[in-house]
Amino acid sequence: MSKKPELLSPAGDLEKLRFAIAYGADAVYLAGQQFGMRAAAANFTEEALREGIAYAHARGVKCYITVNIMPSNRDLDALPPYLEVLQDAGADALIVADVGVLRLAQRYAPRVPLHISTQTSILNYEAANFWADLGAERAVLARELSLEEIAEIRAHTPKTLELEAFVHGAMCISYSGRCLISQYMTGRDANRGACAQPCRWSYALMEEKRPGEFFPVEEDARGTYLYNSKDMCMIGHVPELIAAGIDSFKIEGRNKTAYYAACVTGAYRAAIDSYQAAPEEFALPSFCMEEVNKVSHREYYTGFYFGSAENGQHYGDSQYIREYEVVGMPVCCEADGSAVFALKNRFFKGEELELLQPGQPPYVFRAEQAVNDEGEALELFNVPQMRVHFTFPFAVDRFAILRKRKERSN
Repeated sequence: MSKKPELLSPAGDLEKLRFAIAYGADAVYLAGQQFGMRAAAANFTEEALREGIAYAHARGVKCYITVNIMPSNRDLDALPPYLEVLQDAGADALIVADVGVLRLAQRYAPRVPLHISTQTSILNYEAANFWADLGAERAVLARELSLEEIAEIRAHTPKTLELEAFVHGAMCISYSGRCLISQYMTGRDANRGACAQPCRWSYALMEEKRPGEFFPVEEDARGTYLYNSKDMCMIGHVPELIAAGIDSFKIEGRNKTAYYAACVTGAYRAAIDSYQAAPEEFALPSFCMEEVNKVSHREYYTGFYFGSAENGQHYGDSQYIREYEVVGMPVCCEADGSAVFALKNRFFKGEELELLQPGQPPYVFRAEQAVNDEGEALELFNVPQMRVHFTFPFAVDRFAILRKRKERSN
């Protein structure tokens, strides 16, 4: 039996952390309010950071803190006290990309393991061994590697060096996330966590002697998305990822919702557990692929894992596929089957809904018995955040989520 891989999920705030853990994450990665690569996420104050780490540890889950911006001189004075806080809070690892940060981390947070960020573009075993020699316990591999190349890195590196790789989520049109387009076009530095995502914008051609006159680069009235990438999805290839020697499966998405964290984490949890239970007869549970298709996403592909990222670009548009929407987030759920949800999107009496719960396939039902706080069975529930009461024939998990297929627009 091969080693069971860690499932590492994104936690952009405390709510997302709790849902990721409830749906099966072995570890979560998050950031304080400085030095992380997702400035647009809510992120964690020092108080929330301590609370989140304590919450995770009480449930046997690890917390890795991103300190992976490319800092300039003006950032250095604030780093030592911040690193000391992370060590004192009980961080299980620091994710770093800069050798200066690594040096400071070893001085001011010496008890915290170091993980080397994907932004260092680790593409070969000599690079991985270099970081191991500097004291790193884990290498987050470049996203441009194939499974064959990862297996070769595994064969030429010490087993004490763990290998982590992204298996799901948004992909950048850049080298392992190191991009200069945003800073050049908007002044927002992607390498300091403030990416404006210009890779998702539509582009046209303009000739310098005809300013203001735009020409399509291809014959498509919708425009041209030169840099736009599909999203990665490797849920159908768990055996291959394990065989390549990947120790940690990383899900991208700290800027995404708690529903995304729950849904995708739950799907990969079921896939990994199913493989571990019967590796010789493994078949991906049918609901796993359905689940990752029920979150907001771009078209999926398998990145570079099977060689060149063939068909990885998407030129038609930069829109997300959103076929399902959240109807309600949990307020209180009880063992007797009663449950109250805060309304997020409207639904009609008798409409088909799905109840998503940790560790289970979704439960499909018709909303015949839903009532408001006054006990009224309305024909339409459409007041944002209103409390809606349901009764189910089973205990309902306190991290249950209601969703439905989106209404078709005419």
